[in-house]
Amino acid sequence: MFIDTAKIYVKSGNGGDGSVSFRREKYIPLGGPDGGDGGKGGDVILVVDPNMTTLLDFTYKKKYIAERGQNGSGSKCYGKDGENLYIKVPMGTMVKETNSGKIMSDLSHEHDKFVVAKGGKGGKGNVKFTTPTRQAPSFAEPGMPGEEINITLELKLLADVGLIGFPNVGKSTILSTVSNAKPKIANYHFTTLKPNLGVVSTSGIQSFVIADIPGIIEGAAEGVGLGLDFLRHIERTRLLIHVVDISGIEEREPFEDFLKINEELKKYNIKLWDRPQIIAANKSDILQDDSKFEEFKKKVEEIGYKNVYKISAATKIGLTELMKEAARILSTIPIKDLEIEEREMYIPEEKKFTYTITQEENVYILEGSFVDRLLASVNVNDPDGLRYFHTVLRNKGIMDELIKRGIKDGDSVRLNDFEFDFIM
Repeated sequence: MFIDTAKIYVKSGNGGDGSVSFRREKYIPLGGPDGGDGGKGGDVILVVDPNMTTLLDFTYKKKYIAERGQNGSGSKCYGKDGENLYIKVPMGTMVKETNSGKIMSDLSHEHDKFVVAKGGKGGKGNVKFTTPTRQAPSFAEPGMPGEEINITLELKLLADVGLIGFPNVGKSTILSTVSNAKPKIANYHFTTLKPNLGVVSTSGIQSFVIADIPGIIEGAAEGVGLGLDFLRHIERTRLLIHVVDISGIEEREPFEDFLKINEELKKYNIKLWDRPQIIAANKSDILQDDSKFEEFKKKVEEIGYKNVYKISAATKIGLTELMKEAARILSTIPIKDLEIEEREMYIPEEKKFTYTITQEENVYILEGSFVDRLLASVNVNDPDGLRYFHTVLRNKGIMDELIKRGIKDGDSVRLNDFEFDFIM
């Protein structure tokens, strides 16, 4: 089963907590603090696996959480770092932040890696808080939380040549004839519901990868039919073979179809519209009037397209020449020229511990991630810890902010479940 989009949740590991410990050995009853730091949480890393061709695995597992760092311990022992979590993805995977749709990374090369969520930093042990005046701190720092994010994976096929055109013009038949691919073929529209890849290997030419891109009809760039699902697969192709039904058995006008498909390419991405095209006038074996092909060729050449081939996928007429021309054009297009247009990139917000102050009569309520982290790092029931607690409030400017808001001696300050009286 071919799956080319997936939404998953990833979370890196939390950092381990720092340790509150004191050295206690025989003959050394007051050895001082020796609490070690917590270990760093594991990162979540996307890594390209060239053997993967689909995002099918992500339909069964949608949550990925890395290992947290171990807590520090006594004797200045640092906690072990959490193991990184490696998630394999196919080559050609675009990573987007789900909520904004902005691109985070484009994993289009064999050895590409991307750290999608960084592990939290380990907290400091109490040995790191010693000062000349505070020689036995009874508090330590908790580990930083890991990052968590919802991401969307989009797979874009890595093909040299893309077969485009309206449904039922013979794209799948061409693919099955010139390559080893075995796509579903039937005489009705939208027979192909997923892209198919094949390798063209013909004597005298450099082999290349060709893809049958389904689902492109009028209005595809606005989401009609399957257009948006598969238009993105064309972006990485270096050359397009535009297949039209020249026979007219479905009473369609080949030149009008040609213009409509190109208009959809232009709406979706102007670079696709400018991409080199070979026009393959297919089903020539059932063409009743040969002048119809000549008229079509003349119109196409008048708007600047010179490579027009009269072919029949069913009888293999003209396919060898078509593939040789594709190989020749590919040899003139460096892969590096195929960079996808620049788009707005996702920039993660800097992690900050914030707080808010609200007032209810004579009670000032302090809330936020800063409060949670501060209370987790100190024992407010310990005199030394309580002094450190007030020092942090002063250093962060919270005391000054409370004074600006009109707090008076005797008013209360509440932080979660802890409350104290304010004194100037």
